[in-house]
Amino acid sequence: MNIEEQKNFKKPPQSYWMASTQQPEYPVLNEDIKVDIAIIGGGFAGISTAYMLSKHGIKAAILEADHILQGTTGHTTAKVTSQHELIYSKIKSLMNEEYAKQYADANETAIRMIEKIASENNIECDFVPESAYAFTQDDNYVNKISDEVKVATSLGIKAAYVDEIPFSIPIKAAIRFDNQAQFHPRKFLLPLAKKVTESGIQIFEQSRVVDIEEDGNYILITNQGKKVTAEKVIIASHYPCYNKHGMYFSRIYPERSYALAIKAKEKYPGGMYINLEEPARSIRSQKSDNSELIIVGGDHHKTGQGEDTILHYETLVDFAAKIFTVEDIPYRWSTQDCMTLDNVPYVGHFTSKTPNMYVATGYGKWGMTNSMASAMILSDLIVKGESPWQEVYNPSRQTIVASAKNFVVENLNVAKELIGGKITPPPANIDIKPGEGKIIEANGHKAGAYRDEKGTLHVVDTTCTHMGCELSWNSAEKTWDCPCHGSRFTYEGDIVEGPAVKPLKLHTDVNTIKKLIKEDF
Repeated sequence: MNIEEQKNFKKPPQSYWMASTQQPEYPVLNEDIKVDIAIIGGGFAGISTAYMLSKHGIKAAILEADHILQGTTGHTTAKVTSQHELIYSKIKSLMNEEYAKQYADANETAIRMIEKIASENNIECDFVPESAYAFTQDDNYVNKISDEVKVATSLGIKAAYVDEIPFSIPIKAAIRFDNQAQFHPRKFLLPLAKKVTESGIQIFEQSRVVDIEEDGNYILITNQGKKVTAEKVIIASHYPCYNKHGMYFSRIYPERSYALAIKAKEKYPGGMYINLEEPARSIRSQKSDNSELIIVGGDHHKTGQGEDTILHYETLVDFAAKIFTVEDIPYRWSTQDCMTLDNVPYVGHFTSKTPNMYVATGYGKWGMTNSMASAMILSDLIVKGESPWQEVYNPSRQTIVASAKNFVVENLNVAKELIGGKITPPPANIDIKPGEGKIIEANGHKAGAYRDEKGTLHVVDTTCTHMGCELSWNSAEKTWDCPCHGSRFTYEGDIVEGPAVKPLKLHTDVNTIKKLIKEDF
């Protein structure tokens, strides 16, 4: 199969992590309950935080909008590493050396904690020690890499400067972190979820939290109208599903990135790799039955603002073909990451004035170690009242002022998309083929039309139910994506990812649509 044939993706995207594991079923919340702590979100952070809290006999419940571990956790590259590009130099510069030390300790400890939990619970999750490399082909990054090696080493990380990697990629320099790892995230977390329920903590799926009321305790209301009364709430829903107080929508922005799992003629040489310049490229391997997969990722862009999203998969195929003899591409998938203004997650009290509400979000591209670090931080804050890493992760940290420029840039971008989406005219020539989605004009309002492979037309209101931005069509995933805050919807209007908590309105005025599309129904 030649390179162009490999770009002819016939199957819809599917994550290897999802395809290689079975999905357990947990019940829908069908009655009002009362717990000590309600955890919103059944991803890595939510499950691991529940596990930590279960050691202290705390009565808790996890509320998951869809099914556990199917979101970003099920669509990651799954590098278990404290090597987060050039993060330590940035933290030392923007904050201080003590905060850089806290971040290093948190993420190095997270690696060992994942390994420890897997060992103690006899969880086979393909945990393999590997070195992690960040490399560059740009002269402008050479001195930055040298500085990062010095800072990381001073913080106790085993780091080294190298000038080559075992691929046919000419590089200028690289930083190598030893004692890192890779694993299968769902093989680790699905058994952990079972352990959590065995400890008495409840997991409820298909139970989206659509509102939170405050009345001494917190009252969480689900899309079924059921109520969970809790003394404390942890919002671990990736992008916070609660707008009041924290203004997180103004200081988080979502990015999508892409991955291929390829089979290659060559044997993988070991290690995990990422470059520092654009376009982003990530490489690691994964054992699959009796064969070897190579995961090639990257090509990120702000959600809802990329070019034709199929092109991102195609550019990854081109990149893979330059360094491997690609024989097959059995899996491909994309994911969404929440980015903060200073590249450090927000973990801790939701605001300085909400002592019983906590948040964990903004992991960027490094959610494996940061999710486990979040679990340890939140557990310590709840049980002990403090954590040794709380200052650097503090969502209300004063040092975020140093990122004011990023704040302005990202929010100007949101404003541009909000206003631009309202005034951009729909295409004059509307011809929607099977598998295609387009914006149309319906009754004076924009609408999104998608024709499925059977020829059925699905038309939805493309105004995002979160904060009113106009949605964009994602051709790779067949979804309507919000370019402002990253909510995503199916072509039938159902929520794929938040922060939206309400589905899109369906257009059912057949006569209007028929007139616009100019065809027989």
